[in-house]
Amino acid sequence: MHWQLQEAKNKLSQVIHDAKTSGPQTITVQGKDTAVVISTEDYLKLTHKNDSLLKFFQESPLADVEIDLTRSKESGRKIEL
Repeated sequence: MHWQLQEAKNKLSQVIHDAKTSGPQTITVQGKDTAVVISTEDYLKLTHKNDSLLKFFQESPLADVEIDLTRSKESGRKIEL
């Protein structure tokens, strides 16, 4: 939802409630997106950095993609020096 600044000021309780129940609320100033109000839960998800790299890869949408990691046995190209 987009809120004009004056309306967001007047209905701050509603903006906060909507951020908690419906997701991020964008506040505009002179028609331009200027700020976003998010729930504490969403904020903690964005700022929590204690997850391991392994967990990141395990939860990736690409986790089930198979990658060929075999190395070529070729020695490379010949170069005259």
